[in-house]
Amino acid sequence: MANIDLKLLKKLRDETSASIADCRIALDESNGDYDKALEWLKKRSAEKAEKKAGRETGEGIIESYIHQNSKVGVLVKLLCETDFVARTDDFKKLAHEIALQVAAMNPESVEKLLKQEFIKDPSLTIEALIKQTVGKLGENISLKDFKRLEI
Repeated sequence: MANIDLKLLKKLRDETSASIADCRIALDESNGDYDKALEWLKKRSAEKAEKKAGRETGEGIIESYIHQNSKVGVLVKLLCETDFVARTDDFKKLAHEIALQVAAMNPESVEKLLKQEFIKDPSLTIEALIKQTVGKLGENISLKDFKRLEI
């Protein structure tokens, strides 16, 4: 393994929340090129998500969001494999980000929502955002349903 710049390793870990081992491998595989390491980690996350895609998701949370004008409300049903993961901050954050997306973009269905560009990072779709979290948490995650109400 080549000498890895610890500042780059920390920056990569802070930005992606990937494991230190994965960040180290990504930087090693990319010969210290930060952008290539980011791409490597995205690919790795997607591969991890694909491996877990068939697992049953029987736990999860229902996230609620009421817009500040109190005219738009959203409920999101996000599922995972265990209650342990459902209680993590990363899982709760994902559910909240999806609720914000639904409030802002008013998708017609779960399928259309998954294909939408993430409003906070247009380089990602909602599906890619979910897969990124699957790679990080190590469990299958599925967006089961959502409801959006508006006055």
